[in-house]
Amino acid sequence: MSVGSPLKLLLGFTFPLFLGNLFQQVYSMVDTIVVGRFVGVDALAALGAVGGFSFMVVGFSIGLGNGFAVTVSQAFGAKDFKMMKKCYAMSIILSLFIGLAISIIFALLSKALLIVVKTPENILQMANDYILVIYIGLLTNIFYNLFSGILRAVGDSKSPVLFLIISSLLNVFLDLLLVLVIPMGVKGVALATVISQGISALICYFYINKKLPILKLEKEHFRVDMHLIVRLLRIGLPGALQFSVCAIGVIIVQVAINSFGSDIIAAYSVGTKIENLITQFYPALGMAISTFAAQNLGAGDLKRIKKGFRIGLAIVVVWSIISLFLAHFITTPFSYIFLDESTTDPQIIENAQIYMNTIVVFFIPLGMIFLYRTGSQGLGSGAIPMISSITELVLRTIAAFTLPVMLGYQGLCLASPVAWIGAGFLLPICYMTRMKTLRKHLMLEVD
Repeated sequence: MSVGSPLKLLLGFTFPLFLGNLFQQVYSMVDTIVVGRFVGVDALAALGAVGGFSFMVVGFSIGLGNGFAVTVSQAFGAKDFKMMKKCYAMSIILSLFIGLAISIIFALLSKALLIVVKTPENILQMANDYILVIYIGLLTNIFYNLFSGILRAVGDSKSPVLFLIISSLLNVFLDLLLVLVIPMGVKGVALATVISQGISALICYFYINKKLPILKLEKEHFRVDMHLIVRLLRIGLPGALQFSVCAIGVIIVQVAINSFGSDIIAAYSVGTKIENLITQFYPALGMAISTFAAQNLGAGDLKRIKKGFRIGLAIVVVWSIISLFLAHFITTPFSYIFLDESTTDPQIIENAQIYMNTIVVFFIPLGMIFLYRTGSQGLGSGAIPMISSITELVLRTIAAFTLPVMLGYQGLCLASPVAWIGAGFLLPICYMTRMKTLRKHLMLEVD
């Protein structure tokens, strides 16, 4: 990442990640398809009702893994291989303890949280059955994101994709097995996801041990280094918490959605699945620019980092234009993949299309969020992602409780775009401030 054309490097790194993200969405989409077609609309609504909580813990896992991987990437860019191993080992220890704590807390509070957000009574038990399994199996997600993040940190964005493809195919098989053959309903779908993620994490771990000798760990690397732990937490926790803060905003929107009933919940759920499919390009680009920034920061090349961000912004604009056409043409056909056309109210499909038509015009600020927020992690900043996430939370909360009153369902659809606009245009200012700070720091080191 520190030599060669930034455009070629970013695109070459982004597209395998994008493919991997698409397959990661397969986990969620297959769950939705199997539930929607073989269990029913109420079960589909139940999955939609826990979407914010699922995003909270899964996003936490992604943010934690990416944050810890930044330190490995910086050490790799600086050619400090001893530090790489220490960062990797401490990341494993921290991931284990943090993951266990989060898993236990959320499992104990599972049903109470669903009641607090006014989950409709007819889907409450199914919603709890699903999300409880996800909470209990959280460590599988945390370690997959850690190990895949470590691979990306050293420039390998292709291997995690291959492992994810294998895991996704297994997830499809297990979904069908645990719903159609062994009728476990939504519990079976959640269990299939956890098992598949666990296998993907194990494959990543053994691959790192076998193929990357520079990351081969010994007992000495697991000796607790409090200074390094503090450094890892300073970068990793804000990255993890920024996803969780965003998820709180999503949960708040879910409270408003729940008041509209299970049909609207189902439509919104389908719409967000299609949104997530199209927008997976943005987090892939964000991970690419984060690795690019971290390695070049390690090499002390700020001019190259600045050029990389400019190119990244141009890529965001291009993909956002492509997304306009994708949203228009694929939403309705894809909606019928999730639902049985013969038994589904056409209004559900229409509402899913309304959702996509509304949000897609705001994808440029959404792309800017992923570019600058994740990229700032690569620049060693934990504050910028957190500022962005809090901005999103505040704006999304205000929008969720005001716009639906004035505009009904259309107002619900606008809640997230309002948050994207606020955070999307604040982040470039934060990024420029961070670059000035780094420039001064490097000048002092030279002096």
